[in-house]
Amino acid sequence: MQRITYRVKVSAQGAKRRISCLLRPSKRLLNTKSNLVTFVNPVTSSRFARTKKLAQVSSIALLSLPAESFTTMGAQVPAYDHVMLENTLTIAAVPGDSTYFATDGFQHGFGYDLVRTYADELGVDVDLKAYATEEAALKAVKSGNADMALTTASTQLKSQLNLSSVNVSCGYDASLTKNGLHPKVSWTFNSANDPLSQKASYFLCDSIKLQNTQKLAAFYNQNLLKDAYSQDHFQKTLTEKLPDYQSSFEEQARNYNHDWELLVAMGYQESHLDANAVSPTGVRGIMMLTNNTAKAMGVSNRVDPYESIGGGARYLEQMKSDFADVPKTDRIWFALAGYNMGPNAVKSIQRKLRAQGIDDKSWANVYAYLAENRASNSRYGQAMHYVSNIRSYLETIKTQTV
Repeated sequence: MQRITYRVKVSAQGAKRRISCLLRPSKRLLNTKSNLVTFVNPVTSSRFARTKKLAQVSSIALLSLPAESFTTMGAQVPAYDHVMLENTLTIAAVPGDSTYFATDGFQHGFGYDLVRTYADELGVDVDLKAYATEEAALKAVKSGNADMALTTASTQLKSQLNLSSVNVSCGYDASLTKNGLHPKVSWTFNSANDPLSQKASYFLCDSIKLQNTQKLAAFYNQNLLKDAYSQDHFQKTLTEKLPDYQSSFEEQARNYNHDWELLVAMGYQESHLDANAVSPTGVRGIMMLTNNTAKAMGVSNRVDPYESIGGGARYLEQMKSDFADVPKTDRIWFALAGYNMGPNAVKSIQRKLRAQGIDDKSWANVYAYLAENRASNSRYGQAMHYVSNIRSYLETIKTQTV
């Protein structure tokens, strides 16, 4: 799998040249503000000045070397120090149901969301590099091309490479298995003694974080289309009905800046792509619009497929605008929840989370709130299933597993 990165790398040989240049008697001093070299009169070097210069050289050498050569005095620099220096946590990952999904701009997944939460706690960004095999991803960590790996690799393979890992379930494998996720999703590091690995272990196995991990696993449940009946119904619907409406989905998606397959997944969730569908509460059409929503979106005939799809697409775009302050990776889930239960209901949940000091722009936190309170509010349970079902349908359509 091709990898694209945007990092400047300096060769070890180049670093050595810079070091030797600094150690030679010179008329040049480094202006750290402008990075320009200026000329001054020669000065007599004292023992203190020499020691100070050696310290500067060590720092420059460390910053100049590529990740693969990040060592000093024969000891490897901790990945944690590298992460904090670069302000970026670089992940080597293999795409999969339990790790991450990235197609057509949709980048999400159970393992990926956990990594993002960990990076947020560290206060750094995430740079995810995709690898075709688990061995390749682990070797990227071994060579220093990544700070950690997100895989479902076997213990044997990790041991062969002398790497340390932490299972994200912290021993509660059943919480993953019951949701159709791989029980051994793990984060792998170069050393168990590295603060990055130690902090990850504390992060994942903290009792509160572990509960949130289990709730996130419920959102990424992979069992929805695993039974034969659901698979057959989904495939039959897409085969028999989608061709009649595909051009409408594609055109309306272009009109409102959506992925057309996302709209298809919504249409299947709403009506199973039935243009004449009617619910007991009076919502109608492929996108099951209420009468008020249809009027607000300029839809005069809710059972007209083109109009219904357009009304749904326009309303979803409005929801995305309402949650423009949410990071893009989570925004679609907020927009879908707003589409289902109304944006004000979602914003009310966000206010409650903020009051508790919880990040209200994380879908994992909102989903956890819905799960914890669904017994007292049936709309919460409906929103949970609505968003997770559409995610599952979308992934299935894009990976063409039906």
